[in-house]
Amino acid sequence: MSQIYKENGDAVPVTIVQAGPCFVTGIKENKENGKKSVQIGFKKINDKKLSKPEAGHLKGLPAVRFLKEIIDGENLELKRGDEYTVENFKAGEKIEATGISKGKGFQGVVKRHHFAGGPATHGHKDNLRMPGSIGSGGVQRVFKGLRMAGRMGGEQITVKNLEVVEVDAVNNLLKLKGALPGGRNSLLLIKAPGKIAVLKKENLPVEPAPIAEAVAVKETVTQESTQE
Repeated sequence: MSQIYKENGDAVPVTIVQAGPCFVTGIKENKENGKKSVQIGFKKINDKKLSKPEAGHLKGLPAVRFLKEIIDGENLELKRGDEYTVENFKAGEKIEATGISKGKGFQGVVKRHHFAGGPATHGHKDNLRMPGSIGSGGVQRVFKGLRMAGRMGGEQITVKNLEVVEVDAVNNLLKLKGALPGGRNSLLLIKAPGKIAVLKKENLPVEPAPIAEAVAVKETVTQESTQE
């Protein structure tokens, strides 16, 4: 994370996300309900890194590392090859970010479920972090869903109401207030209200120098990205 200062001198904790540019790599339509799904690609890579099926799928488009399919609930008029960038976001608006949380491995109930643990004195010498009773004797089984020790982290997490503090359109950077799920350079899906502004091919900006592994995706406004 980092921080920026407001005009009044207040420090704002921010996470810097490089988001964009993204490309529409495919469009599907469900004939039953009429809904469309849009496949978004981002993070340009060398063409040699694509397999033959991937190269055929992305024919006529830049080679990208990540593909993400999203539901187009707004029925937006998107076409294969359209490109959009971080300029779809505005400073001050609220967004939500979805990512994979950091994996913690196998953890006990105190860390995983915030149990208080057992007493530390009066004859309790080695059950400070034990889970305690897991059920009564008469039932003769353990109920489903009982909170116990197990694998922690590595799950899809969505954080809502994150404020966009600043938008850097030149370098495709977003500065979001607060923390985001996942570690550095992890993949994010960022959603915000509004419609997608698609760049025309003849007006595409000059591609900036890469700052970090990132990019973004916007659905109804959706963006996938990596965080620093």
